[in-house]
Amino acid sequence: MAAGGGRPPGPDSSLEPYVQTRIFKIIVIGDSNVGKTCLTFRFCGGTFPDKTEATIGVDFREKTVEIEGERIKVQVWDTAGQERFRKSMVEHYYRNVHAVVFVYDVTKMTSFTNLKMWIEECNGHAVPPLVPRVLVGNKCDLKDLIQVPSSMALKFADAHNMLLFETSAKDPKESQNVDAIFMCLACRLKAQRSLLCRDLEGRPGPARRLEPTHDASGRSSCPC
Repeated sequence: MAAGGGRPPGPDSSLEPYVQTRIFKIIVIGDSNVGKTCLTFRFCGGTFPDKTEATIGVDFREKTVEIEGERIKVQVWDTAGQERFRKSMVEHYYRNVHAVVFVYDVTKMTSFTNLKMWIEECNGHAVPPLVPRVLVGNKCDLKDLIQVPSSMALKFADAHNMLLFETSAKDPKESQNVDAIFMCLACRLKAQRSLLCRDLEGRPGPARRLEPTHDASGRSSCPC
């Protein structure tokens, strides 16, 4: 006996193509107390932590963003600045990294001069030259205490083919600049992986201090 007139079965959802969210691993490097953890909190959670303790080993936070209609998961890895906390984890930290953020404290000259050491460590772990790198001067809200002028930071960034961002993880007014750091890197990484057969990077142009741009609705966008 024929079946009654019911609605035809819909398409089998199990046959729909599965779109995997891409994951970009971004590591944050620099001396202790330059604000690495606070920068990751500001980007991933939108807030400044009321209280932080020294990072021991490695920690990471993540945020899903949308770039040109594609959902991308940005993993921000935060590491201890003190060598005694890093020895056992450093190899794992640098493995399969997609981008590097070097952070210094604009009110502490030693954190800036130590950047050479951090760059040497990064190079020593065979991070490929095409991996994007940016330089971040944090705590720029402490204007009366600044020891590292922008001109000096720009010269250093230019010498190492990096973009320079000056921002404050603490000041809510600077939150768009913090977002711009990681969104800029995510945009560059997406572009690299969308054109696998081309050498996208070439030689970067002169270093410059970046500010986020805004669309008509006031939302910040990638400044790169």
